[in-house]
Amino acid sequence: VGPGLADPHVHIDQFVAPSEFAARALLRGTTSLFSDPVDVTGIAGYRGFREFHRLCSGLPVRVFQAVPGGIPVDPRFSNCRRLSAAQRRAALRMPGVTGLGEVFAWTKVTSRDPGTMGAVRDALRAGLVANGHTAGMSGRKLNAYVASGILSCHEPVDAGQALERLRLGMWVMAREGSIRRDLGEILPGILAAGARTDRLMFCSDGVDPADMSRYGHIDHCVREAVRLGMRPADAMASASRNAFDYYRMDRDLGGIAPGKLADIVVYGGSFRPDTVIVGGRVAVRGGRLAARAPRRAVPAWLGRTVRLGRLRPGDFRARTRRRQVTANTIRLETEIITSAGSAELPARGGLVEARAGSDVWKVASFDRIGGTGRRTVGFLEGFGRGSGALASTWCFHEGDMVVIGSDDEDMAAAANRVVSDGGGMAVARSGRVVASMPLRLAGIASALPFEEAAAALGGISAALADSGCRLRRPHLVPLFLPFLALPSVRLLSGGIVDVRGRRYVRPYF
Repeated sequence: VGPGLADPHVHIDQFVAPSEFAARALLRGTTSLFSDPVDVTGIAGYRGFREFHRLCSGLPVRVFQAVPGGIPVDPRFSNCRRLSAAQRRAALRMPGVTGLGEVFAWTKVTSRDPGTMGAVRDALRAGLVANGHTAGMSGRKLNAYVASGILSCHEPVDAGQALERLRLGMWVMAREGSIRRDLGEILPGILAAGARTDRLMFCSDGVDPADMSRYGHIDHCVREAVRLGMRPADAMASASRNAFDYYRMDRDLGGIAPGKLADIVVYGGSFRPDTVIVGGRVAVRGGRLAARAPRRAVPAWLGRTVRLGRLRPGDFRARTRRRQVTANTIRLETEIITSAGSAELPARGGLVEARAGSDVWKVASFDRIGGTGRRTVGFLEGFGRGSGALASTWCFHEGDMVVIGSDDEDMAAAANRVVSDGGGMAVARSGRVVASMPLRLAGIASALPFEEAAAALGGISAALADSGCRLRRPHLVPLFLPFLALPSVRLLSGGIVDVRGRRYVRPYF
């Protein structure tokens, strides 16, 4: 028997409706979710935050919200909605709000950006926390970040980074989810160093339906931690108690003791949840749901966030007067990491062509929430060697639709399916759509039941593999391409961005 598990940093405004995610997390013994709804807020602003707060109320798990603290990452380029200072303060006063979500752009902290520091100050003065994002930081810069009062981070990818943060008094959330799985690189080094683990937590940062079915949730972290050599009691503390200590809720949650709320998990073998109790009520019995999550209707306005008309192949054309151009390509090192590349591309009839059968595909980004008609067409390396197209409205908190393809007709076909669905992902090949996944909730989450959403996501990956895509998780590419918090080259509807140089880059010349 153990206390209810907690995910101290998770984005549940992705893939499926909150009710569907909550039900699956509950089956895995998770009784508390600390949500950072940055994506729905970036698409729909303060109204979207309030609506998502409503959609998460009354669920059979405890859902706490953070007020997004990282948007816009860079207002010079960003296309997302943002909260005013008055809206942010109002959100911090809402019930169940724990503080500020991850502050993506750490340079805005170290340079003491007034808006960012004002947000951190508002959270701390309210007695709440401010969550961190310190990817790539070390030394004096990391010390300065910690001095701001932001005391947590889920971005360490190895033991050295985790230990540096623990030694500075930070709380470390070891990430084990669908974006990255870092626990195996972090935990053995911490144990070997003999470091205290009372400020170590396990988090997912988001779990897609396929991974939830295959691995589990925080229960998987417990099993993996024990396999890596952690004492079971310490693993359970990192999966539960430490999160509530960090969020200052330890009086009521994080243990089984007199006076605490009765969030309890009864395990079978190998830490497999059998019975889950939330607030004294049985929510899972015999590995099956005994409590139903109410399905709240998504308001019509939240399903109308794709403000694009029908697209034509001509919308994806790159024009030139030359016979050959040099393209400033976006090179994919992984699904997430990019670098600046270069490729010589032929032009025919005044149009630059992607290299058929090569690994240079076109990539386009459209403003899909503002109705501005703004778009950019560039070139992408490393997606695969084949033909077809992928369109997606789901990207991290930016209001863009990203389309990747080797053929203009396929790109238009995939994009138009997504537009007609009111948001989602679609794959086209030979002029017709071969796989799709509607994402009606702000263009980022599905209204489908969990199993159907998992099958649809699998269909997207399978269709892209058939089209020659070399990547294992190709849906992550349009998700991260507009993400300005990572180097080095990103794509938005306003242009191709050199993140470190803070400048636009010409697609070709």
